[in-house]
Amino acid sequence: MDANSYSRTGGKKTGKSRLPLFILGFFGIGFLLLIVLAVASLAFEGPLVGKCVGVVEIEGEITTESVASSMFSDGSYGSYELGQRISALNSRDEVASVLFVINSPGGSVVAGDELYRAIDSLNKPRVSYFRETAASAAYYIATPTDYIISEPNALTGSIGVVMYGYSFGELAKRLGIEDVVIKSGEMKDIGNPMRNMTEGERALLQGAVNEIFENFKDTVRENRGSKLNYALFAEALDGRVLTGRMALDTGLVDEVGSRQDAIIKAAELGGIEYESVEDIELCEIRTKPEAAGLFDMGTMIGGVLGSAGEMLKVK
Repeated sequence: MDANSYSRTGGKKTGKSRLPLFILGFFGIGFLLLIVLAVASLAFEGPLVGKCVGVVEIEGEITTESVASSMFSDGSYGSYELGQRISALNSRDEVASVLFVINSPGGSVVAGDELYRAIDSLNKPRVSYFRETAASAAYYIATPTDYIISEPNALTGSIGVVMYGYSFGELAKRLGIEDVVIKSGEMKDIGNPMRNMTEGERALLQGAVNEIFENFKDTVRENRGSKLNYALFAEALDGRVLTGRMALDTGLVDEVGSRQDAIIKAAELGGIEYESVEDIELCEIRTKPEAAGLFDMGTMIGGVLGSAGEMLKVK
C-alpha cells in the first residue's frame, strides 16, 4: 500500500487543484489589459507605434454651436471646437496625413471660415472625400486640401451665398395688427418681418451677400487654380448643385471614387507604405463630444480606474 495516499491522521489526501486560480488570474490580467488598451485608445486616438491616416468626419450642418452628447444624441462640436481639434493634429507625429470625410449640406459663413482656417493651417498632406453631400460651405472648407475625391453621385457645388427673410406686412394689415417700432436709425430694424423691406435695405443686404460671394469665388480660384474649367466654373456660379462627375468636369474635384480610394490617396501623400488598403492604419479623430450617459464606456472605465486609485492610495 502506498503510504503517500494517506494523511498523517489516516485520512485520504484530497489536495485542491490550482486550475481555478490559474483561470481566475488569466482573466484578471486580460481584463486589466483591456482597460489599459481602452484608455490608450481614448487618449491617443491612434496606433501606439507607426504612422496613420488621421480621419476627420464632418457631418451635418456646419454651425458655430456645439451640441452636447447624451444617451439619446451623438452631439456635435461647433466650428471653433472642431477647428481646435483639427489644428492640434500638427503636433501629432504619428499622423502622416489627414483625410476629411465630408457629408454636409453646408452651413453658416462664420463657421465655414473657422473650419477653413483650421484645415488650411495643417502642415500635413490633406485629402477630402465627399460621401453623399458636400455643398456650399462644405465644399468651401475642402478647397485648401491637396486632393479632393467625390463619390460619383454625391452632390456638391452650390457655390454661393443666400440670406432668407420673411414679410408678413400685408397679412398684418389685413388682421389689423400694427407694428410699433422705436429705433435710433433708419435701418436699425432691417429685416423686420412685419413690414416690407425698403430699397435701401435690400441694396445694403445685397452688397453684404455679394462681398461674401466674391470671397467664396476668389477662394475657389486660388485653391483650385489651373484645375478649373473656367467656362463650366462660370456656369456653376449661379449656385447650382453638381454631381461628383459634373464637379470633376468643372475641376472642382480631382477624382471620382470611393472611401477606399480616398484612404489610399491619403496614405500615398503621407508616405505610408502598404500592400492593400487593409494595411493602412487609420486614426479616427473624435469630432463629437464625449458622451456622458449612464452606460458610456469612458465613464465606466473612469469609474473602474478611480476605484483602483482609491484602493492604492496611501492612508
